[in-house]
Amino acid sequence: MNTSASRSLAVVSGMFAALVGILLGALHMLSPEFDPSWRVVSEYANGHYGGVLSLMFACWAASSWALAVAVRPYLQSVRGMVGVALLVAAGVGQALASAFDINHPLHGLADLLGGAGFPVAAVLVTMALLREQPHLRARKSLRWSAHFTWFTLIATIASIAALYFTFVHAGGHVPSDGKSLPLGTVLPHGVVAVVGYANRLMVVADCVWAIVAAFSVCEGADLLSADRHLQSRVPQHSVSVECE
Repeated sequence: MNTSASRSLAVVSGMFAALVGILLGALHMLSPEFDPSWRVVSEYANGHYGGVLSLMFACWAASSWALAVAVRPYLQSVRGMVGVALLVAAGVGQALASAFDINHPLHGLADLLGGAGFPVAAVLVTMALLREQPHLRARKSLRWSAHFTWFTLIATIASIAALYFTFVHAGGHVPSDGKSLPLGTVLPHGVVAVVGYANRLMVVADCVWAIVAAFSVCEGADLLSADRHLQSRVPQHSVSVECE
């Protein structure tokens, strides 16, 4: 793949990642009945704007896939290849989330691939990219944004556990079918309800890393193009050997 195509795909990835954030904000305004403090993003499927949620997940998948293809030419190590493969798998999970909402059994697989797989992919791709492309300017931003993806994932998992145990301890009833609590549910006093914030922050963190990584790919493509242009301007001297 030439540098122009790689750069174009990186721009597409960054644009789709930004669109994910915009659509998430739109869902927050369109569906105020979902308390953002403890209702996770996927629960918007139970409202009137499930199509917007599906579009958000589809954009997220497109961003992950475009970034995986764009960054591939700049990674040669096994670590980088594994990271790219996991990024593709994360895109599959995000696409599954677009097709199968929170009430479908396959949504759990979507969470595993897209939610848990993405931070691992981000860290592996970042580590390989920083090692193999040492001249990138956004090194700190790339590194910190990658680590922020797994930090927000852990925060989300911890807040889910906190919500569950404090809800049960406060006398709340957890649906036996594993589905979400009905709309209009009021949480008992003493329940630790921050999972919604953590989950939304996780989505934002993943999108921020995708945008920073896309910028780094664009920078790498520009540096490579400049280097090739410089080499093309260096005169090639032929050496002649006279035989006596």
